[in-house]
Amino acid sequence: MANNQPFVLKNAVEVSKNIDVTLGSISSSTVDLSTGNYFNDTLTANTTYTFSNPGDVQAFQMEITGATVGFDIANASYDSKSFAFPTNPGSLRDLAFKSDGTKMYLLSGNNDTAYQYSLSTAWDVSTATSDGVTINVSSKETILSSLTFSSDGTKVYFAGPDSDSVHQYNLSTAWDFSTDSFAQSFSASGTLNLYCVRFKSDGTKMYLGQYSATRIYQYSLSTAWDISTASYDSVTLDLRSGTTAYGFDFNADGTAIYVCSNSIDSVYRMDLSTAWDISTGSDSSVSFSVTSQDTNPTYVRFKPDGDKMYVSGDTNTDVFQYSTGAAASITWPSSVKWTDDSAPDNPASGEKDIFSFVTPDDGTTYYGFKSATNVS
Repeated sequence: MANNQPFVLKNAVEVSKNIDVTLGSISSSTVDLSTGNYFNDTLTANTTYTFSNPGDVQAFQMEITGATVGFDIANASYDSKSFAFPTNPGSLRDLAFKSDGTKMYLLSGNNDTAYQYSLSTAWDVSTATSDGVTINVSSKETILSSLTFSSDGTKVYFAGPDSDSVHQYNLSTAWDFSTDSFAQSFSASGTLNLYCVRFKSDGTKMYLGQYSATRIYQYSLSTAWDISTASYDSVTLDLRSGTTAYGFDFNADGTAIYVCSNSIDSVYRMDLSTAWDISTGSDSSVSFSVTSQDTNPTYVRFKPDGDKMYVSGDTNTDVFQYSTGAAASITWPSSVKWTDDSAPDNPASGEKDIFSFVTPDDGTTYYGFKSATNVS
């Protein structure tokens, strides 16, 4: 039947110029063929298409724009890029980035100080140089272990297991450590051995990681980013059994937590069935080993779109950079038969490809091929 294709759409791009094109609708990845014969879609995630209401014998086309799906640690790869934190002070702990990737912030557990760096190429840690600007938190915390920022960069939060508290500093110039002033502290009573602090993207939730019990605690903030308004939600998440964990990070929509474990030298993923609610967490069984770079990884961070991951390691006190983005994949209906007996390549991120189909038997079978690549 493969040679039945050309009788309908020998060249879909040229044919589309000569026929009346009716734009159709795609809802929840369902292509409703009763609504038209030309469909547009832009991928935002891995997508499974279904075809419905084929009606009589007909031909149709799909113009699909590709995208990158981030936070894919299952297929992560080392970029062969790193940044060496000075052995003096050493004891590299947490790390953070300015929202545009042009600043990096590193924390030393030896002298309870956070350091600011500029990246000449955004999100490329190998281009980092010191700004000569620091914040010393020793008056508040003598075992400094974690730092994180508010979304606008005007507040930075520190935490550690000595005081088991979160300490907030305000920055009069966003993302600039030289403009810091101490604001307030929050005592996380009951959260012993506090090693990591993170927030929901809108600042209304705070999450504290306990190293010894490998557990995360959840708090609500009645005023976003104001830790004085924090109250415990009586919600915890026990992380993967048998592992220890210094740091963790969320994906962009709060449906997954990525945990850095120095006991298995890996980053692994916990899934949340309800976004930002750790009571709905479960182990995904997905992991990525960083043993080839460091055998004592401590903290993990992601670029906001998830196509880069950064891991701090205490063996060599380095920051390591990984690629965690992949082209969004397409799963087609099993009823589609392709010209070359296999589905064409997925469109690259930002690329528009056209896929053409014909069904000669009212939707029992579809014959398809990619008729155009990277159209403007």
